[in-house]
Amino acid sequence: MKLNITLTLTEEMLGTKPANANVFADFVASKCEDDSKRKEELETAEHIEEAGTTVFHKVEGQPILWDYQIKGFLKDALGSLNRMDKDMRAGLEKLTAHKTKVDGCVFPLARVIPIQLPEGGRLGICERPLRAETAQGPRVSLCRSETVPAGSRIQFILAILSKDLLPYVKAAFKYGELRGLGQWRNSGKGRFEAEITEAR
Repeated sequence: MKLNITLTLTEEMLGTKPANANVFADFVASKCEDDSKRKEELETAEHIEEAGTTVFHKVEGQPILWDYQIKGFLKDALGSLNRMDKDMRAGLEKLTAHKTKVDGCVFPLARVIPIQLPEGGRLGICERPLRAETAQGPRVSLCRSETVPAGSRIQFILAILSKDLLPYVKAAFKYGELRGLGQWRNSGKGRFEAEITEAR
């Protein structure tokens, strides 16, 4: 079975890709014992800002999602549905081995899924504090992410190889209207309205 999925963002969505392609190399360099070399390599304002920014993957300048990001969303959503009361998940029983079933039986049919910005829409930036409790006590850092605006659309065809999964997939996208897609979902970023129709 195939479904046409159209997600229209009702809130801006944040990118998840590190802007700095050398994030691992920079981490290793930050552990370098030679302070002068480390400072030379790392301590410029532009580099520090880039290191703390997440962006969207892009193809010829257009922001995209990869197919695995949709599968990741479905696994996250189905895990959450399993924790809800039965009546809150539309009467569906808990789905056992939901991650394995999504991996093996649910496939977006496009590897690259374009994010269509609304007319006049443009990429933005969202900055927010990130708080964490660590062994050394509370820590606060600044996170910075590229955004696509509300009204952006994400369209793709989803192949489902088990009819038993169909109501769960539909419920997962309904849940996404509350949960959202992309980074910082707990704040409501990336919420969408889902339109689902059968594809021929």
